Amino acid sequence: MSKLKRTALVITFLAILVKLSGFLRESIIARQFGANEYTDGYLLSFSFITLVVAMISGGFNNVFLPLYVKYKKNNPATAEKNANGIMNATVLIFFGVTLVGFFFVPTLVPFIFGQMNPTTEQVAIEVTQVFFLFMSAIALNGILESYLQGRRIFVPVQTAKLLATLMGAIFALLFSERWGIHSLAYGFIVGVLLGTVIQFYYLQKSGFRWKPSVKVEKSFQATFLVLLFPALLNSVVGQINMFVNKLFASGTVEGAVTYLNNASLLVNIPNAIYATTVAAIIFTLLSEQVDDPKKFQWTVFRGLELSLITLLPIAVGLLLVGEAAISFVYERGFFTGVDTVNTYVALVMYVPLIVTQGLQYIISKSMYARGKTAIILKISSTTILLNIILNYLLVGPFGYPGLAISASIVSVYYLGVTSYFVLRDFDMEERTRVGTLLVRVLPATVLMAGPLYLVMRYTRVDELYSLLQLVILIPLGAVLYIGGTYVFYREGFRRVVGLVRK
Repeated sequence: MSKLKRTALVITFLAILVKLSGFLRESIIARQFGANEYTDGYLLSFSFITLVVAMISGGFNNVFLPLYVKYKKNNPATAEKNANGIMNATVLIFFGVTLVGFFFVPTLVPFIFGQMNPTTEQVAIEVTQVFFLFMSAIALNGILESYLQGRRIFVPVQTAKLLATLMGAIFALLFSERWGIHSLAYGFIVGVLLGTVIQFYYLQKSGFRWKPSVKVEKSFQATFLVLLFPALLNSVVGQINMFVNKLFASGTVEGAVTYLNNASLLVNIPNAIYATTVAAIIFTLLSEQVDDPKKFQWTVFRGLELSLITLLPIAVGLLLVGEAAISFVYERGFFTGVDTVNTYVALVMYVPLIVTQGLQYIISKSMYARGKTAIILKISSTTILLNIILNYLLVGPFGYPGLAISASIVSVYYLGVTSYFVLRDFDMEERTRVGTLLVRVLPATVLMAGPLYLVMRYTRVDELYSLLQLVILIPLGAVLYIGGTYVFYREGFRRVVGLVRK
């Protein structure tokens, strides 16, 4: 088995472990704390730190990786020198953010989130201060992901992500009685520190040599800075929109932030696994193939095809078995059946994100690989305004589920506009191939959904324990969909199977 094949298998396995550890963490949160002002406060704070993580792992990576690959081909020594300088400078900047930001958190949090429950506000302030103390470590952890990916080293990255999630769950389980909701933040920080050590070790092992210097070649620096600002802004657009949603949700009913958060976590599971495995490798390939239009277009199509074939049935399936999934993951301890129903309502409205975000990964990565960061920024900036307007219009008549509806509408808009700018440069044959993808995949999805609905509607399977429902319905749906894909879209079926074999 080749090294790339082994890597693909290992990182896929680790990505699944990351999400399973996320299940564990959320299950522990639900059992220990339920859905209340404490969990709302923690989630508001954590949404801020995810902005930082998105900026580094998304925005920084989208600019740094293509430049690093380009310079490494022509002058490896200069590329490594530039990489060293960029890393050191970024960590120093975030160290300054730590020194300044920590003391402004008590003013910053109420200013951002406005009127909150007093307990929610106190928890949000305290947890945010903890995160600010370790901002440099969090930033470095994200930077190392880009450096390792540029060297086609993926396993340590997944290991680091696993540790950050898993340690949060472990600390919540062991220390929640002593530290309360703060135990989640402490565990996350410990996981980040361990992950940083592991990533840096493997970076050094690959030949990288750290030096205490911030020197960067002027041409590299100029190009990097020009592309970085729009890429950073674009990378946090999704987080900003989610941030805005939580802001609106905090003014509705108690637990609304938690309902939206728990629903979005389930919806994001397929894309989180997809983005950290297949999409990461595809982005590396796109960065290397940008000068070969035929290969570039074919790679984009294969990425979109794989996304739709795998994610569309998951979206429809989650729509059918979502309530059982929520019950299995969350419903215990302080998280009641009423909380399950309230979370499922939000999940139904979030379901389109499974497909749109998966396709968006490929579209956005193809634009970044070609250096079109400015176009992405212009488009993504409009989504913030659209999201705020829709939130304002929908939260009144629909409550917190209206915020999930807003997120889905915005994602469809974003995918549509960015796809136009990508596909307009493609050959007519490739545009036609992409345009007919949905028609080819939809029949197999309908063939899966119909029988599943009838089983749920006319049998007593919904009276079983939630895990048993999932054990029965998910394999049945998988068999129906695989068979339907083989019948209705055999060409795509064979390509996906071939990719899995490879």
